[in-house]
Amino acid sequence: MRVLVTGGAGFIGSHYVRQVLTGAYPALDDAEVVVLDKLTYAGNEANLAPVAADPRLKFVRGDICDTALVADVMRGVDLVVHFAAESHVDRSILGAADFVLTNVLGTQNLLQAAHEAGVGKFVHVSTDEVYGSIEHGSWTEDHVLEPNSPYSASKASSDLVARSFFRTHGLPVCITRCSNNYGPYQFPEKVIPLFVTNLLDGRKVPLYGDGLNVRDWLHVDDHCHGIQLVAESGRPGEIYNIGGGTELTNRSLTEKLLEAVGAGWDSVEPVEDRKGHDRRYSVDITKISEELGYAPRVSFEDGLAATVAWYTDNRAWWEPLAGRAALKK
Repeated sequence: MRVLVTGGAGFIGSHYVRQVLTGAYPALDDAEVVVLDKLTYAGNEANLAPVAADPRLKFVRGDICDTALVADVMRGVDLVVHFAAESHVDRSILGAADFVLTNVLGTQNLLQAAHEAGVGKFVHVSTDEVYGSIEHGSWTEDHVLEPNSPYSASKASSDLVARSFFRTHGLPVCITRCSNNYGPYQFPEKVIPLFVTNLLDGRKVPLYGDGLNVRDWLHVDDHCHGIQLVAESGRPGEIYNIGGGTELTNRSLTEKLLEAVGAGWDSVEPVEDRKGHDRRYSVDITKISEELGYAPRVSFEDGLAATVAWYTDNRAWWEPLAGRAALKK
């Protein structure tokens, strides 16, 4: 079996690849894994170092928008797991073009190549941000899409393109929509690694607005487990929410991170709120739980402690990335 993992040198994609190649998913024990990654600022071959010597791993540096390259790597592929995306909201606000190009046109290019190659399953990894913001309750998979940032709009667009390839061509596509991920190897522009690395260096951390925006937190290991369940048993044409079951305000999250690192509230710097900042995200995971047996397995307390410990012990990984994580305004 051959699996193509796009964005496989990024945070979530590399975790999935490491899990596959270390036996976490028995259905893929003998699979060859082809990683296609452009190695943009957030892509890092060091994320694959623990499995780099595995003969089943093939790394291809390239762009998912490159039609000829995508057609070439798609040959003989049985399963595509599509992680590759521009994903940082703040960067999308500063400039949306790269998000539309990669997330929409790149996804279309992959879907077209997968259709022409007769791929057996295509898992398109998306985000809960496509739903917009929800004051009460939780989104089910049939909720209307109301994205509020250029990033989430580009992901919603890619979801619709993916759905169209199932409806039009019969390509066996599944779409997953996850809540906020955290864990080791996450590029330090996202809130948890940004705050941890800043605090470890004695620097302040920025807290948007009143800090009361709510997010559901999902450990990357649980997310990848959910994706694999969908890859193995998800019904083609269906959408599956994957959540972690831990909703926190950004202020509460900040308090937990301060405590974990041993810092005080004087390390927090209030900053102007993000434009169009969604107030609350919450996904209903009933569908994936009942159909595929998914449940989050990593408690937030254990996952956060392990994540903080990983960044504390792995300065050699994140210190060279600090400059790349800074937004250029």
